[in-house]
Amino acid sequence: MTWSIIARDEQGRFGIAIASRFFAVGALCVHARGGVGALCTQALMNPTYGPRGLAMLAEGRSAAQVVAALTGSDAGRSQRQLHLLPARGAGAAHTGGDCIGWCGHWQREDFSVAGNMLAGESVIVATAAAYVAHSDLPLAERLIMAMRAGEAEGGDKRGRQSAALRIQGAEDYPELDLRADDHPDPLGELQRLYAVSLERFQPFIACLPRRAQPAGELDRERIEQHITEFHAAHRKAPKT
Repeated sequence: MTWSIIARDEQGRFGIAIASRFFAVGALCVHARGGVGALCTQALMNPTYGPRGLAMLAEGRSAAQVVAALTGSDAGRSQRQLHLLPARGAGAAHTGGDCIGWCGHWQREDFSVAGNMLAGESVIVATAAAYVAHSDLPLAERLIMAMRAGEAEGGDKRGRQSAALRIQGAEDYPELDLRADDHPDPLGELQRLYAVSLERFQPFIACLPRRAQPAGELDRERIEQHITEFHAAHRKAPKT
């Protein structure tokens, strides 16, 4: 009932974008942990795949081993779809034989696209092609553009309802976590929320406590200076 793209950038960050004709698709399908990996569970989703799969990756198992372990012990595996990327190395995916068509997945070196109940294979083909074509964009914008391209090919064949975007850096909390849970144009709403996040949220997040600076930035003048510098350096999000 969904399609998604998971990506890993040169800085080691993970990005996930997902859309569906289902309420709040970002609530249970999207999972990521800094320095470990990112995972999406779809179709007749199994939310336990997220924490269990990330824990296995953190233990040093390969993505293929994680997928085999999760699906091998699941009596509902024929109705599950799962794809993931680790911090290093190849990703892995599973599309169960009883997932509703069109269904399938594409795996590339640093990104993965998977979907089910889609208008056709062209949805994930276009999603992947747009992600590759927009390598000059920031990761979040690149993911949104990729999903918009998939939607232009028909997306979820039942229609539109929700979408989500997560960017996971090295910290335990996400750099960005946006959701449009119930909207007539969820990807459009996601893009609008992303634009709003550039105003103060994204530069402010960079001032919060983190491993390298446990107290974060406490001087409000320096916080405002950082926000000003962020705006000067960051160009506007693309219009579609």
